[in-house]
Amino acid sequence: MLMTPGPTSVPDPVREAMSRELINPDVESEFNELYARVCEKLADVYGTDDQVIVTGGEGILGLESAIACLVDADTDVLCLSNGLYGDGFADFVENYGGTPTVVGTDYDTELALSELDDALAAGDYDVATLVHCETPTGALNDIEPALERLHDHGAVTILDAVSSLGGVPVPTENVDVCLGASQKCFSAPPGLAIASISERAWERKEAIDPDSLYTNFLPWRDTSEGFPYTHLSTNVVALDVALDRILEEGLDTVYERHRTAASRCRERGSDIGLELFAGPERSSPTVSAFHVPGRAADLQATLDEQYDITLATGLGPLADDVIRVGHMGYQADTELVERTMDALAETV
Repeated sequence: MLMTPGPTSVPDPVREAMSRELINPDVESEFNELYARVCEKLADVYGTDDQVIVTGGEGILGLESAIACLVDADTDVLCLSNGLYGDGFADFVENYGGTPTVVGTDYDTELALSELDDALAAGDYDVATLVHCETPTGALNDIEPALERLHDHGAVTILDAVSSLGGVPVPTENVDVCLGASQKCFSAPPGLAIASISERAWERKEAIDPDSLYTNFLPWRDTSEGFPYTHLSTNVVALDVALDRILEEGLDTVYERHRTAASRCRERGSDIGLELFAGPERSSPTVSAFHVPGRAADLQATLDEQYDITLATGLGPLADDVIRVGHMGYQADTELVERTMDALAETV
């Protein structure tokens, strides 16, 4: 049983959709209609009037593409971070010739708003990056105060919402590029990177005029004459069905289901003496990251071998100190959570 924070389990209707006759995205108008329909449904999930695009590639493609399109050698970028993916944005900025300034804190603390104020007062930033849900630590960041400050500063904002979009309301009002992926809360197969893009972000992309192909969002602004490359049509079919499931359930109901599953997971975790790495107030409804110093790999192996349940360990410096339960998308189900925590109780 898969209970990782992405890729998630894929429900039967979504898997079955992938077995349909292949649509050739290069020559069949049916795919253009499907793509447009998927983008409209995604806009409903985002709650935005900005243009939404879906590109072929895992979610990291979206993060890198956002930087590739908005950053050049003259770009100063403020990277607000309290986690692995927040830090990773700075690496992308350096790769594309920009100058990153990281306003960072320890991975178990909140975003540093006072330090952000100091940085904005001291510098002029063209672009800013931040992360909604830091999946490796299970932290859901309170990003609205930071977004308001960055908007007032005039920076084009890039938000990694890969592990929150579709499971948690994402505040997109002051976000210029909001990034998602198919394999997290949508419970579709890995392979699609999703982005909502504001008009001023498009304008900056045109001014930068990136010369890449796969990491260039610009060709996706108008796909009426065709796509930049052969799209992953079967994955788009699967995402269409996955979106139907979410929208038919209703976003408010989906969000409540995630909160309920998370609450039960944490109650059970507390009962067996497990502490959340990010603490109960800051942990995301989509993933619970329990602090198990030095034991994560052993716990993961035992759960897999003895109970056929797959969890994720931490990443980077927390690789063996955190065990993660992904109650997101199709897995945001209290029955699945109970089975997982029953096994974990026998293991810890």
